[in-house]
Parts: sequence; structure tokens; C-alpha cells
Amino acid sequence: MKKFLNIAIVGATGLVGKKILQVLTERKIEANLHLFALENGQKMNFGEKTYEILDLGATNLKKLHLDYAFFAVEAEISKEYAPKFAENGTIVIDNSNAFRREEDVPLVVPQVNKKALDFSKKIVANPNCSTIQLVTALKPLADKFGLKRVIVSTYQAVSGAGQNGILDLLNGTQNKFDYPIQNNAIPQIDVFLPNGYTKEEDKLIFESRKILNLPRLHITATAVRVPILNCHSESVNVELEKCATLEEVFDALKEAENVVLQDDPKNKTYPMPIFANEKDEVFVGRIRKDESRKNCFNFWIVADNLRRGAASNAVDIFETLEKMRKGEKA
Repeated sequence: MKKFLNIAIVGATGLVGKKILQVLTERKIEANLHLFALENGQKMNFGEKTYEILDLGATNLKKLHLDYAFFAVEAEISKEYAPKFAENGTIVIDNSNAFRREEDVPLVVPQVNKKALDFSKKIVANPNCSTIQLVTALKPLADKFGLKRVIVSTYQAVSGAGQNGILDLLNGTQNKFDYPIQNNAIPQIDVFLPNGYTKEEDKLIFESRKILNLPRLHITATAVRVPILNCHSESVNVELEKCATLEEVFDALKEAENVVLQDDPKNKTYPMPIFANEKDEVFVGRIRKDESRKNCFNFWIVADNLRRGAASNAVDIFETLEKMRKGEKA
């Protein structure tokens, strides 16, 4: 009789938790799934199955012998419970920012730095949604030409702020945002830090350096919330270390794993949220030379922040670890 893995989703009733369940189901992952949430005792229907929502008590953790746990909860909850899961031998893939800055916790986008994964590390951090799509596009350029400087401005959808962010856009309320998001753009995501950057901008800078293993990379960011339901967009200006032609930059991105080029100005083809929604790929276009500065290029990136920027990357981490465990090529 075939033995299935025991996999938990903590925060299964939230936007990201539901999306992780969706991706696991779509990829036909053979496993016993156990759903956890703070509001335990209820049931959740997904597809043709009904799942009981469990609590995070020690009894459940020991009884279930969990192999993996996807955490899709606030950082405070991850900090409290992820170590408890890890102590029971469970590999935790955490979507919050609770562990991303810890040196001994891998921060991983498998298409970029899967070598950072190590079975001795029981907690793996899933990066910020805006970071995932950025580093996916930067990686091939870093490998072929080197990166001298990166300037990124993000245009982030309300789904990145959770269910209340979505309701603010749909209903014209201000439950999540300090200002109306309808017909507006808010140049603040998360709290302001003493240096004038927001925490979201700081995360994007720190995480990109860590994932690309470029601790001294010159990178700056501005993060803006826009009235889009789903999918984050980014305007990127990159200065390369080595000289490169526009054709060489195109070729590097064309060959990159999980990148789709949408760049045909004559036919008005470029990445947009309506194309990226519910897709696992990162879409790149509007590639052009920055004529104001030598060896600089501009491009535009779009990806589904709930799927590519959270759930799919988390499941990619799981699948990469499983290939490593089985001795397969990851």
C-alpha cells in the first residue's frame, strides 16, 4: 500500500491558504491534507472534498506526524507555531516575513536559488510577492552580465493586503487602507521606517540581495498600492556590469526559467494583470535601452501575487525538496 505524505496548510481559510490548496490540487500532489486555522472546528469545502479545520494544539501536531506544513498566516503566528511544527520534524514553508532575515533560514525562489535548500533546515522562508517576480527576471541578467544597480517601482494589487483590501476596492470602504483605493494610488505599503522607506520597500531590497546572493547590490524601491484586484506590476531599471546589446538581454530573458516574454510593441503586446491572473509564470516586456545612461535597460514585470508570488512558489519549494529527498534532479 502506497504511503502518502502528511501535509498541513496553516491559515487554510485565508486568500493565500486557499490558493495553496488550489495549486496542490491542480498539480495532483498525492498527500493527506490537514487544514489548520485560528477559527478551528468549522468545515471548508474545496472541490468535491470537505475538510475539517483543525486547531494548532500540540496533540494534533504529534498525532498527525506531519511531513510538511505550509504557513499562510501573520508573522506573529508563524513565530509562535512554526518552531513547534519544526520541533516535531515537520518542514515548514512559511509565507510570512517572520524568518526571512534570519541567516540560517533559507529564503528561496527555486528557479533562482534552489541550492539554498537544505534538509537540515526545518524552516524555509517564502519571499515577499513583489520580490519573487523581481528576482525571477533579474537572475538571468545577473548570471550573464552582472548587476550594477536596480531601481524598481511596484504597482501592487489590493489582494496583497488580504480580504479587507479587496473589500475596500469593491465597496469603497476604508477598512484596510488609510485612504480610498478606488480611483486612487497610495504610495505607502506597510509602515514607514526611520529612513523614509516603507517596510515593503525595505523587504524588497533586503530579500532581493539575499536571494541573488548579492549583499552589496545597489537597489532602491518605491512601492505603491493601486486599484487593481489581483496581480502586481513592476517598472524596473537595471544597470549591468558588462556591456550587453538589447538582443542579448532579450535572449537572456527568453531562456530564463518560468519567464514569459510579452514584448511586441507593433502589436501592442506587453504584460498586463489580465494576462497574468491565475498563471504561474512571470511576464516580462517593454524591454528597451535606457538612453539616458550607458548600459542600462528598462522593462516591465507582471505576475499573479497570490499565485506566483505566494502559493506556487511555496509549492515549488515543496516539490524541489521532494525531488532532493528522492535523489532526483531538482
